[in-house]
Amino acid sequence: MQNNSLMNENRVLQNQLQYLTRRLDAIQSQLRFLGDKGNELRLLTDLPKIDEDLQKAGAGGTDERVDFTSSPNVNILLNNLRASANQAERELHLQTTSYEAIGTAYEHNKVRFSHLPAIKPMDGFYNPHSFGMRLHPILNIVRKHEGIDIINEVGTPVYASAEGTIDFVGRKGDYGLAVDIDHGYTLKTLYGHLSKVLVHEGQKVKRGELIARSGNTGLSDGPHLHYEVRINGVAQNPTGYFFDDVSAKDFQN
Repeated sequence: MQNNSLMNENRVLQNQLQYLTRRLDAIQSQLRFLGDKGNELRLLTDLPKIDEDLQKAGAGGTDERVDFTSSPNVNILLNNLRASANQAERELHLQTTSYEAIGTAYEHNKVRFSHLPAIKPMDGFYNPHSFGMRLHPILNIVRKHEGIDIINEVGTPVYASAEGTIDFVGRKGDYGLAVDIDHGYTLKTLYGHLSKVLVHEGQKVKRGELIARSGNTGLSDGPHLHYEVRINGVAQNPTGYFFDDVSAKDFQN
């Protein structure tokens, strides 16, 4: 009678252990799903993917087998359950750490993107291929054009293309009246041939903030804005940074 009772208890225990094992398997499946989604988010925030083997193993480690009872079947189930729980715990720690890193990277990128010169600084026509070597319209010699010229009448509003600090205001050789903005992250922009400047050196500006009025000062063949983007002092083609579907007006209250 006692043996029958013990067998029944073992059967109930085995059923419960099998049920818990299935639940843990489902949890591990969800953790792997979160890992896949986490890798997508890591790519979006410029973080490297977590290796698939590392995802499966969590933080690694080996589970020693233990005899909990005199029943071999129960011992197998208990050891498998313990191993699954330990692995789930390691995977959860790994994913928690990963998602914290994603959150940190996202906040960092939000700040960095606000400093990216992403909008055209003035309304008007420009030749997207004018950056690079060209025949100078006044000097009649071939030399590098390190920005683009946006053509519009004198007095057209000029806006900061990204968040930054006014680094220079004043006359600047061929550029005439000009403004330089230091955006951090080794990025700088220049706005030349201005008729009027509305900011001062050291002033903090936001993307879309009015900083000047266009003009025809310096070595210029007509009213326009000369606009440059530089990384580590090296001129870049500004059109490569423009988001065509946004303008300065989108950033104004």
